[in-house]
Amino acid sequence: MTGTTPAAKAAKAAKAATASATATVMAPATSAAAVAVAAAGADAYPRIVAALIRVTSDWTLAEDCAQEALTLALQRWPREGVPGNPGGWLMTVARNRAIDVLRRASAERRKLAQLAALALTDPGPASEEPPAEEVVDDRLRLIFTCCHPALSMEARVALTLRTVCGVPTADIARVFLVGESAMTRRLTRAKTRIADAGIPYRVPTGPALAERLPGVLAVLYLLFTHGYNADGRSAFADEAIRLARLLRELMPGEGEVTALLALFLFQHSRRDARRDDRGDLLPLDRQDRRRWDRAAIAEGLRLLAETRQDGPHAPQDDLAETPQDGPYPSQDGQDGPYALQARIAAHHATAASADDTDWPAIAACYDRLARIQPSPVVELNRAVAHGYAHGPEAGLALLAGVRAGGALDGHPLVVAAEADLTARRGGREDRDRAAALFRQAAAAAHSEPERRALLDRADEAERRHPADGTAGR
Repeated sequence: MTGTTPAAKAAKAAKAATASATATVMAPATSAAAVAVAAAGADAYPRIVAALIRVTSDWTLAEDCAQEALTLALQRWPREGVPGNPGGWLMTVARNRAIDVLRRASAERRKLAQLAALALTDPGPASEEPPAEEVVDDRLRLIFTCCHPALSMEARVALTLRTVCGVPTADIARVFLVGESAMTRRLTRAKTRIADAGIPYRVPTGPALAERLPGVLAVLYLLFTHGYNADGRSAFADEAIRLARLLRELMPGEGEVTALLALFLFQHSRRDARRDDRGDLLPLDRQDRRRWDRAAIAEGLRLLAETRQDGPHAPQDDLAETPQDGPYPSQDGQDGPYALQARIAAHHATAASADDTDWPAIAACYDRLARIQPSPVVELNRAVAHGYAHGPEAGLALLAGVRAGGALDGHPLVVAAEADLTARRGGREDRDRAAALFRQAAAAAHSEPERRALLDRADEAERRHPADGTAGR
């Protein structure tokens, strides 16, 4: 399981050859066969890895065999044609490769018997797909294993990207700003920790499921954020959406799973409108809303209408009369944190224009979110929302409380929020101070697109009364 077993050692010999094939699959395809390999690999790779890990408990062997199946497909499909069931073909090849490796390494007969049994349930090249729940259940087990609380949050995200999503290690290393060799070592340590801690390869049940699910959702949230940030890669956001769909399919009664998927869809619906022709970021109020993905928004609204939270997230008595106007009211006011964030995103997504945004309803949602999931970032967004709902003075007063806490000292978003609210007060001195604050935020920005956008706001504040809108970028 840790990569030190005889089976894993025997499999490593093929790893260098298969790495280039994996990169080819991830790259844009140039032939019909390569397109078929890329499409089948994107779906089958995590399924194959999950199934082989379940049977062999050997992560390295599972990944190597999945990669070798992709390599063989790239060699044979252009000559022989794409099989009728590409995913089944890949599963069969990977399973047979695992059997060969285990046999040559004199693996335990029990594992060989288990793999032989797997052949009875998994598809051959020309067979029909097996029942979806059997395959998907393996992937769900793998997600919960990767997201075990014994691992650090960074390790959970990295291991999920590599094992569940099939993202190359080099790409994961770029996300975490480390070298590929360093990320390889981190992934190996995470797998070793799973083995040494005896972490079971299964979806927990009962109280353990309720305890572990928030950690899984947090990993998906971070995965989406990595793809949605100004310098992020949209493929990661796409993977987060795919995994959230998978979780919802298997756990349809979990309101927060459904709400998280809705939140992703609302946010991702703006992906094509977030930059101008120069590639610079556009704040929410300046985006061309005609370019928003209306189908994604409609799906998000349907999902949000299904959510209902009972139990620990029910509002306190003093929140019972919180206004819930609009097309997506909460049910019984018992929303969890992801449902509240989804409702906030829905208010933005359904506003015909920036001026039509229902800021009082958004501020009310942030009030409730701050009660059930307090954090400096929530308080920052709450301050901005109150500034738009009830005037810049109200927002600046709440922002002063955020600053007093010290957790976000010098963070560019805090400085930018103060600049925006200060500019909205409208006086000449306010505009001058806002311009200076925008430049201060730009100097601390985490990405070049963010820096340019903040400098544009500074220039605008110096020229005239600025348009509203740092919120919702």
